Parts: sequence; structure tokens; C-alpha cells
Amino acid sequence: MADTAVQRETVLSLRETIARIENRRLPGVVRAAKAADPGGFRQREEDEPGRKALALGVPDLDDLLEGGLPLEGMTEIRNAETRDAGAAAGFAAALSVLCQRARLEKGEPAAPVLWISQSMASTEAGMPYGLGLKAFGLDVRGLVFSLPRTIKDALWIAEAALSVPSFCAVILEIRGNPAALALSESRRLHVRSRAGHVPLLLLRQSGHEEASSAFFRFLVEPAPARERPLPDGSMLRGSIGHPVFHVIAEKSRAPAPLGFFLEWNPHDRRLYPVEPLPAAAAADPESAHSVARLSASSGRSGRAQALGELVAFPRAS
Repeated sequence: MADTAVQRETVLSLRETIARIENRRLPGVVRAAKAADPGGFRQREEDEPGRKALALGVPDLDDLLEGGLPLEGMTEIRNAETRDAGAAAGFAAALSVLCQRARLEKGEPAAPVLWISQSMASTEAGMPYGLGLKAFGLDVRGLVFSLPRTIKDALWIAEAALSVPSFCAVILEIRGNPAALALSESRRLHVRSRAGHVPLLLLRQSGHEEASSAFFRFLVEPAPARERPLPDGSMLRGSIGHPVFHVIAEKSRAPAPLGFFLEWNPHDRRLYPVEPLPAAAAADPESAHSVARLSASSGRSGRAQALGELVAFPRAS
């Protein structure tokens, strides 16, 4: 019986530890804590002040995030393949723009965005382009870019930046699932982010799902853009509109992953929910100006030649 009680207590302790790391509550554990502390000398989790969040303007997504993007803590953004790195980086940049705008709307002094890109990640997917980020809505005058060589250097820079309230957001871009960024390092970054009141966006390039201390984790994929609207309300056929992201909430309090199609408008600096395009329209959109892809060669017609008769030759061996 004693061995059974010890095992039960060990399992309960592990559950409490996991719940604290994932920042969630276990009703049975909370009741046990109250019973163990009848005098109320310890601060319980439900007595702690609520975390600050930035509403993203998408009601369903804000409800899932319990108010919006956490402004004190870590949020993980990943893409499954290297070719989708641009979409994940674009979504992280859009969240950074919202953080910049929120400070200005509150009347707080402007603060830069720190983008830390480990050299292997920037080598595989390229570095952020200033003019592109400016067109995307980010104030590049308030952007600090760091290019450390190793993962340990990137983690050191991130921890140092989160220790001082000098940035409105910190983006940490890494490649894959390095051993130097395990659960313990993730927990340390999360605690530093909460203590420094600076949101941390962990941008994991071509990474897999793994244990993390982040409040939420998103899988970001590119989605077909809509056509550009005209002043009369019609759409310009064959045009390319604002970027669209397929965002899947992999880690949240929802019982199953939820997906959203979000369009980023760099002029309004807002995210808008959109409906997914039909598969046929997304796969082969019809161009407004149908022309030959290649000009005809000199002295030849531009059309494909019809096949002649097929002759079956006997096999040589």
C-alpha cells in the first residue's frame, strides 16, 4: 500500500509540474493545494493577475487565444517545410506590426522589434528584406536585426533582450529542433519573457512538434491570395491581392487543432478572416489576359505538332 501511495503522489507531482509549464489548471490539483494550505499563506494560480493580451481583430481566433496574442510570454510559430518559411516569417512580421501599432495607440513611446535569425536559418530561407518589410507594414526604422552564428549565441541574445523592456517584440528564428533548445531552455525563455513584459515569437523553421513552454503554437502554411478589389466592388481578374495565411492552432486549450484562413492587409495593418478558395480556383486560376507563354520560333508555328504514326520496333534482346 505504501508503494502505491508513493507512486500516486509521484504521478500527481508530475501532473502539477506539467500544468505549471503549460500554464493551465488541473481542478483536482487546485483543490488539493487548498486543502494542504488552509491558512492561505501561499499564492494560488487563480489569485495571480491575468496575463496581458493583444486582440488580433479576429473574434474566433481571439477567443481561442483567450483574449489575443500574449504580450508576456512565448508564442511558437513553425512551418513544416523550408518552402513555407516565407509564410511563417510573414505571419510573425504581421504580429510584430500589430505590437508596434498597439504601443502607439496607447500613447507609449515607440520601441523597436528585435529579429534574431540564427545563421543556419537565414542561410536556408534568406534574410528579411527591408523594402519588403516596409511594404508589409513594418516600421523598419524600429527594426533591429541580429545574425548570430550558433544556437547558444541566439539564445543568449534573446534572454538578454527579454531582460530589459526596450523592445515591443522579439522574434527568435531558428532552424529545426536543435538539442540546445530543449524544454528547459524553452521554459527559461518563457519565464524571461513574462518577467520582462516583452512578447517572444519563437519562429521555428522546418521544425516538428515537440514539448514547449509556449502559451500557444501555430503551424503556418501559405494559402492562395484573393484578387484585388476595384473601386466599384468588382474584382480584378488575374490579379494578386494581399497575402493569405493558413494558420493552424496546434497547441491551445481547444480539444483539437483549429485552422484559420487569415488575410493580412498592410494598408490597414489588420488581419481579416477569409473563406478558403475552391480547389479548382486555387490550383489553376484563369488569367485575365490569356497570351502564349512562349513566342513561336522563327519559321515555325507556335502550336504543338500532331503526332504521326507510331511504329513498334522489335526488342533487341
